[in-house]
Amino acid sequence: MYTNRWEGLDEFVAVAECGQFTAAAERLGVSSSHISRQIARLEERLQTKLLYRSTRRVALTEAGQTFLHHCQRLQDGREEAVRAVGDLTSEPKGLLRMTCAVAYGERFIAPLVTRFMDEYPQLRVDIELTNNTLDLVHEGMDLAIRLGRLQESRLVATRLAPRRMYLCASPSYVERYGRPHSVSELSRHNCLTGSSDTWLLQQNGKEFSQRIHGNWRCNSGQAVLDAALHGVGLCQLPDYYVLSHLKSGALISLLETHQPPNTAVWGLYPQQRHLSPKVRKLVDYLKEGLAKRDEYQAR
Repeated sequence: MYTNRWEGLDEFVAVAECGQFTAAAERLGVSSSHISRQIARLEERLQTKLLYRSTRRVALTEAGQTFLHHCQRLQDGREEAVRAVGDLTSEPKGLLRMTCAVAYGERFIAPLVTRFMDEYPQLRVDIELTNNTLDLVHEGMDLAIRLGRLQESRLVATRLAPRRMYLCASPSYVERYGRPHSVSELSRHNCLTGSSDTWLLQQNGKEFSQRIHGNWRCNSGQAVLDAALHGVGLCQLPDYYVLSHLKSGALISLLETHQPPNTAVWGLYPQQRHLSPKVRKLVDYLKEGLAKRDEYQAR
């Protein structure tokens, strides 16, 4: 005869959590005798006693305590599986809070999010554009867009787009001051400082940080780009700032063999068993949308 190995698990958990057969029966909407029969059959199948019964309450045996822990995990997993399947067909709704660096968010992310909301009118979005690295869990954020190399964390990361750094100068600067042919020669050039006074480079396959010096600094990538285009000095900027200018000849790529390997644009979200529809679908939308941008087509 076929025996359902899962039979009695819900009844056992209800009794263990309620401490009484009658209370467990009320929770599940069945009779106390049904609860008693199911647990008796469960104990018979397991060949072990799970509960100590008294006239007023029941208590778990040592085997019952161990079994309860696993049964609760099974229940959680079952509910999670049902929600996950339901989420596949449900539409994004409610509030989605996200963060991104200011310049990249203004230029790339916010316009895509705006178009995404056209498709899902029940969704509300709160975007925090900041160059500070926010704690997603502490701040109650659903999603962060991060650039470059990721630090170790418990966040789940999805690669949204490539990101490559270029060291560049204008033709007028190179004509006037010459072209550097080695990393050591950077000390003789005016290096435009952005949000960091180090540049990431590589030599013989190993990455390293090179401290730079110059007479110009601004924590805006666009401002660094403008200064480089005007021949003020060398710059190191991500691809989406400089590719069109490299293509037009307004900038020249330098020390190409020393440029660091590709990094990336990442979508990060707090670790959980499955993505909510609003986060999952927005991440997919951003990935598709960034791939269509002219800045990523020009490489």
